[in-house]
Amino acid sequence: MTLALLFPGQGSQAVGMGAALADAFASAREVFAEVDQSLGQDLSGLMRNGPEDQLTLTENAQPALMAVSLAVIRVLDKEFGVGLDRAGFVAGHSLGEYSALAAVGALSLSDTARLLKLRGQAMQRAVPVGQGAMASLIGPKTDLALAEAAAAAGAEVGVCVVANDNNNGNVVISGEKAAVDRAIEKAKELGARAIPLNVSAPFHCPLMQPAADEMATALAAAALNAPFVPVVANVTARPERDADTIRRLLVEQVTGRVRWRESMEWMATQGGVTRFVEIGSGKVLTGMAKRIAPDAESLALNTPEDIAAFAASLAQ
Repeated sequence: MTLALLFPGQGSQAVGMGAALADAFASAREVFAEVDQSLGQDLSGLMRNGPEDQLTLTENAQPALMAVSLAVIRVLDKEFGVGLDRAGFVAGHSLGEYSALAAVGALSLSDTARLLKLRGQAMQRAVPVGQGAMASLIGPKTDLALAEAAAAAGAEVGVCVVANDNNNGNVVISGEKAAVDRAIEKAKELGARAIPLNVSAPFHCPLMQPAADEMATALAAAALNAPFVPVVANVTARPERDADTIRRLLVEQVTGRVRWRESMEWMATQGGVTRFVEIGSGKVLTGMAKRIAPDAESLALNTPEDIAAFAASLAQ
């Protein structure tokens, strides 16, 4: 059995996230305290109590999701003796790539928290509110080819690209609002449903270049080590272990496509992964895994009970 650990991205946050872990395990509380100290804010309090509108702000949601993921990793290690050397690969969806890198020793927890706080702020600064948009194209006819055709129609009036190739049946487009609106019309003509997303900025498109420039400066100054487990990168959909390459790809990721379907397909076919385990808040990636690699086992570690059952399964 080859195991891959998956780390969720924005959208998986919810008030109360991490509270059960903090109540049950001192090692989880240590992670949350370190993140709070690194950021100089009571992020763990916001995660536990809300308000929701503050938690969903990009600059808060990104480090919060990472904190919960890393708390699960710390609990697995300290409380159950399960190290990440059991995994063949790790991968994270958008911001989750930072969580994955922190989990396998490429970035320190405190540096990851600060980088994600900056990443959220930079992405928000890059495009004035209301000028950008994103939309999810869904339905049985939706695939990458349909989404690219829709985006091409949108690009006739402005910036519009495929931002997230999540799985067949779920592809996200991003860009200038008028262009995305045109792409939505085209997608519907082609037989897809289109849902405008309630996001504060058009992520993973060329409009994010100012944010990519900010992250390039920040990442150049950050200590980044070679991960001890290969990280399947969003923008290449292939495993990476070279620190300088990873640094470059993290910059490209800000404006580039999240090639999640391809990443999962590579792990399931070329990487031989038979078990996908989502680490952190929510079960979004677990659902995607079941659609992309139905022959593999997929599960999410959200609660202390989930973690205990997973650790026990490894001992069998």
